[in-house]
Amino acid sequence: MPVTAPEIYPGCRTLVEELDGVVGCAATPEVTTRAVRDVLHELIEQGNIELPVALRRPAPDSYARRLVYSSSDLGYTVLAMVWGPGQGTPLHDHAGMWCVEGVLDGRIEVTQYRLLERRGKRCRFEPQGATTAGIGSAGRLIPPFDYHTITNARPAEPSITVHVYGGEMDHCTIFEPRGGGWYEEVPRQLTFSA
Repeated sequence: MPVTAPEIYPGCRTLVEELDGVVGCAATPEVTTRAVRDVLHELIEQGNIELPVALRRPAPDSYARRLVYSSSDLGYTVLAMVWGPGQGTPLHDHAGMWCVEGVLDGRIEVTQYRLLERRGKRCRFEPQGATTAGIGSAGRLIPPFDYHTITNARPAEPSITVHVYGGEMDHCTIFEPRGGGWYEEVPRQLTFSA
């Protein structure tokens, strides 16, 4: 059953209007993600995305993942993620779904990985380099090139990112390290933080 945000938050109304325009017109993931990236970058740079305080709180044990908006008509979702000091993701994919991630506050580090080999549920990856992104930076992920990690790059303060997905991302695959560049694939159900 699809999730829905209770309303369009006032500080996100322009974001939703602009996303409706570009997601509704774009034909391919390449074109869509480029347009969504441009919208996120511009609105963040202009200070035109304001999340309610409840969506900006870090969680104590893991990064916080909160629904901002879900478009039943166009099928995309917008999430806010709050990364406390030292928090990050394991190596993961996006379950075949495109995503655009923009930094609303703070700094994050994104490390991309290249899949070199697969043997059943074991995969060998090679890191492709890390990028530190600050406020206004936006990146896009289009499968099959979506293997990555995200960590908060600020040692003492939270960072906040806005993620736009080409659907409802309620699961993904994480990859647990097994040594020598090998990882084991583990399915993960995704939930929202309180």
